[in-house]
Amino acid sequence: MIDVINLALPFFGLIFIGFACGKLKRIPDTALAWMNFFIIYVALPALFFRILTRTPLAQLAQVNFILATTLSTFWAFAVSFAIVMAVRRGPDAAVPVALIFCFDTLLLFSLVPFLMAFASPQPLSFVDIARDVSKRIVLNPLVIATAVGILSAAIKFEPPVGLARLLDFLQNAAAPCALFTLGVTVALRPLKRLPWEVPLLIPVKLVVHPVILFVLLSMLGSFDETWVYTAILMASLPPALNVYVFARQYDTWVEQASSAVLFGTLASVATLTAVMWLAKTHNLPPLLFR
Repeated sequence: MIDVINLALPFFGLIFIGFACGKLKRIPDTALAWMNFFIIYVALPALFFRILTRTPLAQLAQVNFILATTLSTFWAFAVSFAIVMAVRRGPDAAVPVALIFCFDTLLLFSLVPFLMAFASPQPLSFVDIARDVSKRIVLNPLVIATAVGILSAAIKFEPPVGLARLLDFLQNAAAPCALFTLGVTVALRPLKRLPWEVPLLIPVKLVVHPVILFVLLSMLGSFDETWVYTAILMASLPPALNVYVFARQYDTWVEQASSAVLFGTLASVATLTAVMWLAKTHNLPPLLFR
């Protein structure tokens, strides 16, 4: 159990340090803009590039793994969307890590505009939606970094020493900055009430999503234990800041999004730690249908 605590403490510790700083030092949230820009456009792309460029190309061609993780995200997203729409119709209402991030990003940046258009009382035309989605995918820095990383792995490109060290600095900053920023962002969102949707949607993310992924991994192939455990841990993570970013972008569901991040993070202290313990002790159940 000490090993699990040592694994979980840095993750949750940085979030709650950010939360405490956000509560103690009332700096406006506009100050987070450059931090968010650094994380999304600089640090995370450097991380993706370094992971992928150091990986043999054969390990990246895991089509079944990509399909399972992306479909599980889709169904968790679809279930959440259906829950809200059923009650309140309208818009008010490492290698495996990199692969999951990349294709989940592709899915979300494709799916969100379509769902927002579907829920809108004044839907956009299909051409407008397709143009918006294509632009988001092509210009997404994580997708670009992934493509360049895969190309570099294919041609066995090695960056010069100075550039390699710069990329190492950037990739090492990605996780601490993202977790700290998450804590600060949650602290700066005053919660007047608990939206009714949150208790319904958090279990979908923390419980249903990992279960769907486990079933899909079982159906679609045989994977190395490390890849399975990594995927399950990723699926067990709480709602991330991209939920809030999308809410702000469309100027809807902002209070619910910030509440989901806050309470999802709190609930994941128990659920994610439990999954970490199962993975650390190799007690996750074997894949089904074997």
